[in-house]
Amino acid sequence: MCGITGIFDTQGRRDVDRAVLTRMNEAQHHRGPDEGGLHVEPGIGLGHRRLSIIDLSTGQQPLYNEDQSVCVVFNGEIYNYQELIPELAALGHVFHTRSDTEVIVHAWEAWGEDCVRRFRGMFAFALWDRNAQTLFLARDRLAVKPLYYALLPDGTFLFGSELKSLLAHGGLSREMDPLAVEEYFALGYVAEPRTIFQEARKLPPAHTLTLRRGWPMADPREYWDVRFTLEQRCSLEEACEQLAAKLAESIRLRMIAEVPLGAFLSGGVDSSAVVALMAGLSNDPVNTCSIAFEDPAFNEAAFAQTVADRYHTNHHCDLVGSDDFDLVDTLARLYDEPYADSSAIPTYRVCQLARKHVTVALSGDGGDETFGGYRRYRQHLMEERLRGTIPHGVRRPLFGLLGRVYPKADWAPRIFRAKTTFEGMARTSVEGYFHAMSILRGPIRTQFFTDRFRRETGGYTAEEVFRRHAARAGTDDPLALIQYLDLKTYLVGDINTKVDRASMAHSLEVREPLMDHELIEWMATLPSSLKVRGREGKFLLKKVMQARLPQDILYRPKMGFAVPLARWFRGPLRERVRQTVLGSRLAATGWFNAAYLRHLVDAHQSGARDYSALLWTVLMFEAFLSNILGDSRERFDAPGVTEITT
Repeated sequence: MCGITGIFDTQGRRDVDRAVLTRMNEAQHHRGPDEGGLHVEPGIGLGHRRLSIIDLSTGQQPLYNEDQSVCVVFNGEIYNYQELIPELAALGHVFHTRSDTEVIVHAWEAWGEDCVRRFRGMFAFALWDRNAQTLFLARDRLAVKPLYYALLPDGTFLFGSELKSLLAHGGLSREMDPLAVEEYFALGYVAEPRTIFQEARKLPPAHTLTLRRGWPMADPREYWDVRFTLEQRCSLEEACEQLAAKLAESIRLRMIAEVPLGAFLSGGVDSSAVVALMAGLSNDPVNTCSIAFEDPAFNEAAFAQTVADRYHTNHHCDLVGSDDFDLVDTLARLYDEPYADSSAIPTYRVCQLARKHVTVALSGDGGDETFGGYRRYRQHLMEERLRGTIPHGVRRPLFGLLGRVYPKADWAPRIFRAKTTFEGMARTSVEGYFHAMSILRGPIRTQFFTDRFRRETGGYTAEEVFRRHAARAGTDDPLALIQYLDLKTYLVGDINTKVDRASMAHSLEVREPLMDHELIEWMATLPSSLKVRGREGKFLLKKVMQARLPQDILYRPKMGFAVPLARWFRGPLRERVRQTVLGSRLAATGWFNAAYLRHLVDAHQSGARDYSALLWTVLMFEAFLSNILGDSRERFDAPGVTEITT
């Protein structure tokens, strides 16, 4: 795994400052501590930091074709590169390394922009073709690997694996985008293609971007999408047999490495399935890593140990204290823009542990989206059945009223906490799912933000992200629709972002076999009844794994990778939360209602309400302001948002 960066003059051949390019490259040193390399010629500079995984001796980057007219910097893995080498060699291309990186330059020569369609893997790369005066950027289908870019007012184009690389250039404005702030407080992350900064963008998943010197910058082009046809008709036995084969193939491809390799093992279905199948494909014991929590409500270590014992793995487990909250500022620096998934804390810790023993780790990420595992999927299907029995014209006023008057009973058993359900039932299917996924929901939104913020967003709401993707989903199947939405939003913006930054902070490569695009394409052809059946999620996966995993692993309630925020904010972080949420830095933005912020703190710390998720979101936004934008007395007095100088 690596970090890439670069500078391109879209208008001419102005010299690239090597010192600036080096600074941008070194900002991502943690992504590739083994080696660094630059390519500089008039008007273009490419940088690379390498974490050596495959072809340790000759896989250095930037890497070139035979006459050095094509140059690439690459982050990721092309898992089918060994299949592509003989095909490209038959076309006359000469290989000088055994690396997957060299496949990219020759695939570009052979197939041009369509080369990405031939790659199976996780990747973000930038390729410079001197003869065509073309810079070509690409990102993998599910955005496992990140890629940021910006076009500066003077025609300078910047790109990098992380925003910190673009910021290191010194020419990128730090003016924030209020629409990104709206998305963050709704979703807990800034959704693709937006970033927190006005001038910067993320390349969306399954997109390429082509820049030709002297030409206007084109829009990114999509090269892949998943289609939930649900058309395949096969018996349960046939489906199990095919899935078992596809899982084994996906895992086998991701076990190719020339460095120590292992797996995360949480004790949940997904990671346990990956470890079980790895054990069957390996002659040596699998290295597994997990973390245990002092708080038994969050501890799955015993289940992980059960799987480790069954498959005789080399198992490593670290104990994480119940008050492991010292990472707040670290996370803000790590993610570069506001990011509010608190499971980033245990993810950071398990990556830290894994790197002590391996350089590559396989994970179970993507299993819930691929196989239909989230509890919210079953809740949504129940609501959809109710929506189908009552016309929307009746539902909206009836359940809207119930949602407004029903108390928010955080303290009550789950069966009595119906307020969110009532609010969701008043909405359409897409609106309801957005409501279920939101941190800052509609009723709170009106009190949380100021009139100034609403003017600056021009009425935009993050719900538009879901509407935009839903319009392209190509299905009205209730489960398929929300799986598609998750593949485009939550998986990309939350899960993959979390794992990439946490792993790269420790120079660890994480591979996700349950996110293989061919596996996802095949699962999308199966009827939804093979994914969620009754009250059981991941129905097909569990059937496949019944002979390989104990029943209490497959059919116990899902715990998740959570931390005790509610208790922290009433206990050891009590004063920090109060000082942060009610402090001058947030007030200086002019975006937040001070009286309502005080209500959030007082109500939570008194025990009257559980606002822990929203308070964490506010806490991480303030940490971003402090750690990324820096302290400043300059206030947000101009129309729009004034840039904060560091």
